[in-house]
Amino acid sequence: MKLDILAIGVHPDDVELSASGTILKHIALGKTVGILDLTRGELGTRGNAELRTQEATNAAKILGLSVREQLTMVDGFFENNEAHLKEIIRMIRKYQPEIVLCNAITDRHPDHGRAAKLTADACFYSGLVKVETKEDSKVQAAWRPKAVYHYIQDHFIEPDFVIDITPFMEKKIESIMAYSSQFFDPNSKNQKPQFPLKISWNM
Repeated sequence: MKLDILAIGVHPDDVELSASGTILKHIALGKTVGILDLTRGELGTRGNAELRTQEATNAAKILGLSVREQLTMVDGFFENNEAHLKEIIRMIRKYQPEIVLCNAITDRHPDHGRAAKLTADACFYSGLVKVETKEDSKVQAAWRPKAVYHYIQDHFIEPDFVIDITPFMEKKIESIMAYSSQFFDPNSKNQKPQFPLKISWNM
């Protein structure tokens, strides 16, 4: 299956939080869109890998995706190395997207910026014929997306362009709410509110 857009996120829910409105808009325009999760989000304070995978499956149905795949890179400890690059390259060549959406280039969560660089590098190397990957024992053809765009996450980054998703806002929120394990429940004895780590220094 060839995709028009492949949205890549290091954690399940990254894409929904940051780019699901854009995805919904383009699906409404007749584009084929898929999501690739690099990890299962197993380091998340709330929930677990199995639950988050089920939530990702539910969110995919809400969005009307053509496909959703999940790699098993280790949350928090993946690296920009040959093995991880080739995992992403294999997916890019499998689905041959025209456009790739991926994590913010810099952000509060260190995984986001690292995944952004890993994904952008994979998009480049995917176009090199001497980088060999296989799918179902068959050597894949080289493929390079026409564009790679980084969505904004926790930290504000001045955007190069803005897409109006007003008609799709309710459905976007619905896809986010599919990740119920990730929201603070004041009635749960097992949850405590989490606050961002603040780092300060004198210069």
